Amino acid sequence: MMLYPKPNHKRRVPKRGTRTRITQKARNEVYDRVGYRHCERCKRSQAYAFEVAHLIQASQGGSGDDPANLALLCGPSTDSRTCHHFADYTAEGREWRMEKRKELIEYYGRKRSN
Repeated sequence: MMLYPKPNHKRRVPKRGTRTRITQKARNEVYDRVGYRHCERCKRSQAYAFEVAHLIQASQGGSGDDPANLALLCGPSTDSRTCHHFADYTAEGREWRMEKRKELIEYYGRKRSN
Protein backbone atom coordinates (compact mmCIF):
# COMPACT_ATOMS: atom_id res chain seq x y z
CA MET A 1 0.00 0.00 0.00
CA MET A 2 1.44 3.36 -1.07
CA LEU A 3 1.00 6.42 1.07
CA TYR A 4 0.63 9.77 -0.62
CA PRO A 5 1.21 13.12 1.09
CA LYS A 6 -1.78 15.34 1.70
CA PRO A 7 -2.03 18.00 -1.02
CA ASN A 8 -0.96 21.47 0.06
CA HIS A 9 -3.04 24.05 -1.77
CA LYS A 10 -4.84 27.30 -0.98
CA ARG A 11 -8.59 27.49 -0.97
CA ARG A 12 -10.18 29.32 -3.89
CA VAL A 13 -12.79 30.85 -1.56
CA PRO A 14 -11.69 31.44 2.05
CA LYS A 15 -13.72 29.96 4.88
CA ARG A 16 -15.98 32.33 6.82
CA GLY A 17 -13.82 31.99 9.95
CA THR A 18 -10.84 33.24 8.01
CA ARG A 19 -12.72 36.29 6.70
CA THR A 20 -14.19 37.28 10.07
CA ARG A 21 -11.20 36.52 12.32
CA ILE A 22 -9.92 39.66 14.07
CA THR A 23 -6.45 40.37 12.70
CA GLN A 24 -3.57 41.54 14.88
CA LYS A 25 -3.24 44.74 12.83
CA ALA A 26 -6.91 45.64 13.40
CA ARG A 27 -6.64 44.70 17.10
CA ASN A 28 -3.62 47.01 17.51
CA GLU A 29 -5.48 49.83 15.74
CA VAL A 30 -8.38 49.45 18.20
CA TYR A 31 -5.95 49.54 21.15
CA ASP A 32 -4.31 52.70 19.73
CA ARG A 33 -7.69 54.37 19.17
CA VAL A 34 -8.99 53.57 22.65
CA GLY A 35 -5.85 54.11 24.64
CA TYR A 36 -5.50 50.37 25.26
CA ARG A 37 -7.30 49.79 28.56
CA HIS A 38 -10.84 51.04 28.92
CA CYS A 39 -14.26 49.97 27.71
CA GLU A 40 -15.61 52.07 24.83
CA ARG A 41 -19.15 51.91 26.17
CA CYS A 42 -18.94 52.40 29.96
CA LYS A 43 -15.36 53.81 30.09
CA ARG A 44 -14.50 51.36 32.87
CA SER A 45 -10.74 50.93 33.18
CA GLN A 46 -10.81 47.86 35.42
CA ALA A 47 -12.71 44.75 34.46
CA TYR A 48 -12.29 41.00 34.49
CA ALA A 49 -11.35 41.13 30.81
CA PHE A 50 -11.41 43.49 27.87
CA GLU A 51 -12.45 41.95 24.57
CA VAL A 52 -12.33 43.24 21.02
CA ALA A 53 -15.86 42.70 19.72
CA HIS A 54 -17.41 42.85 16.24
CA LEU A 55 -19.99 45.63 15.82
CA ILE A 56 -21.47 43.78 12.84
CA GLN A 57 -21.49 40.19 14.05
CA ALA A 58 -19.16 37.69 12.43
CA SER A 59 -22.17 35.48 11.72
CA GLN A 60 -23.61 38.36 9.67
CA GLY A 61 -20.38 38.75 7.69
CA GLY A 62 -18.75 41.44 9.83
CA SER A 63 -15.11 41.88 8.88
CA GLY A 64 -12.36 41.27 11.41
CA ASP A 65 -9.75 43.29 9.56
CA ASP A 66 -11.71 46.59 9.56
CA PRO A 67 -11.10 48.59 12.76
CA ALA A 68 -14.34 50.53 12.09
CA ASN A 69 -16.17 47.24 12.78
CA LEU A 70 -14.42 46.57 16.11
CA ALA A 71 -14.88 47.93 19.62
CA LEU A 72 -13.07 47.26 22.89
CA LEU A 73 -15.66 46.19 25.48
CA CYS A 74 -15.51 44.83 29.01
CA GLY A 75 -16.29 41.13 29.02
CA PRO A 76 -16.71 38.21 28.92
CA SER A 77 -19.84 38.19 26.77
CA THR A 78 -21.29 35.31 28.83
CA ASP A 79 -21.48 37.51 31.97
CA SER A 80 -24.78 39.42 31.91
CA ARG A 81 -23.27 42.43 33.74
CA THR A 82 -20.75 43.33 31.03
CA CYS A 83 -20.90 45.62 28.02
CA HIS A 84 -19.99 42.81 25.62
CA HIS A 85 -23.09 40.91 26.79
CA PHE A 86 -25.18 44.10 26.53
CA ALA A 87 -24.01 44.71 22.95
CA ASP A 88 -24.56 41.12 21.80
CA TYR A 89 -27.78 40.10 23.54
CA THR A 90 -30.03 43.15 24.02
CA ALA A 91 -32.04 45.31 21.61
CA GLU A 92 -30.54 48.49 23.11
CA GLY A 93 -27.09 46.97 22.66
CA ARG A 94 -27.73 46.29 18.99
CA GLU A 95 -28.79 49.92 18.54
CA TRP A 96 -25.64 51.06 20.37
CA ARG A 97 -23.50 48.89 18.06
CA MET A 98 -24.99 50.52 14.95
CA GLU A 99 -24.49 54.04 16.37
CA LYS A 100 -20.90 53.20 17.32
CA ARG A 101 -20.27 51.78 13.84
CA LYS A 102 -21.49 55.03 12.22
CA GLU A 103 -19.25 57.03 14.57
CA LEU A 104 -16.21 54.88 13.70
CA ILE A 105 -16.84 55.04 9.94
CA GLU A 106 -16.86 58.83 10.25
CA TYR A 107 -13.71 58.72 12.43
CA TYR A 108 -11.77 56.58 9.95
CA GLY A 109 -13.08 58.55 6.98
CA ARG A 110 -11.70 61.77 8.45
CA LYS A 111 -8.46 60.07 9.50
CA ARG A 112 -7.82 58.72 5.98
CA SER A 113 -8.59 62.04 4.30
CA ASN A 114 -6.06 63.97 6.47
